[in-house]
Amino acid sequence: MNMRGWTIPPPKEPTKSRAQFEKERTAKVEWLVGQGYIKSGRVKEALLKVRRENFVPRNYRDYAYLEVPLPLPGKRATISCPHSYPLFYEPLGLDEGHRFLEVGLGSGYGTAVAREVVGPDGLVVSVEIDPLTFEFARANLQRAGYGDVVLVQGDGGLGYPEMSPYDSIAVPAACIEIPAPLIEQLNTGGRLVAPVAEGGAQTLVLLEKGIQGVKRDVICQVLYVPLRGVYGS
Repeated sequence: MNMRGWTIPPPKEPTKSRAQFEKERTAKVEWLVGQGYIKSGRVKEALLKVRRENFVPRNYRDYAYLEVPLPLPGKRATISCPHSYPLFYEPLGLDEGHRFLEVGLGSGYGTAVAREVVGPDGLVVSVEIDPLTFEFARANLQRAGYGDVVLVQGDGGLGYPEMSPYDSIAVPAACIEIPAPLIEQLNTGGRLVAPVAEGGAQTLVLLEKGIQGVKRDVICQVLYVPLRGVYGS
């Protein structure tokens, strides 16, 4: 199956054991460190702890640590490649005690990783527009023991002002422009990372909000599903 430029392996009954997955997870994290995706000790420990295979649909479970996005229940929903999570969390400087907003819940995997990074003194809020995707992720997070994350079914482009301001905001979906409500809900000194679609290409952008205004930097070229909702394409 081809998904927006990615070749997705065919669905199959899972055969791998927990020990095999643990070996693959350790190898993947070491690869991410070696490739320069992971620099933070907290991000590394979170990725080692969270069992990604438990956030992947059963028929794709054996592919959990491949560098491909995998389909999820819902419209155009995917769990991103393993490298995508440190690709966002490292430039965000995601750390202990942060108030973190995630736009697009996906499988719940990124939510769980972020929860481990910010720790018990932090906050993780995730907003998902698709009801099928929302329920899939909610069930995954409950089974994995992440009952203290705040899950909201709604338009992620509008953020969640009830718990703002946020120190870090991740938008793992391509925007034509970064939604203004998200910038408004960002704390002074906070950071936001989102892919921005321009001229047929997508660029991962880092915004830093200061007292004098917003600074914008380009990280790299990427490929993500489009953002849905009021600010969607």
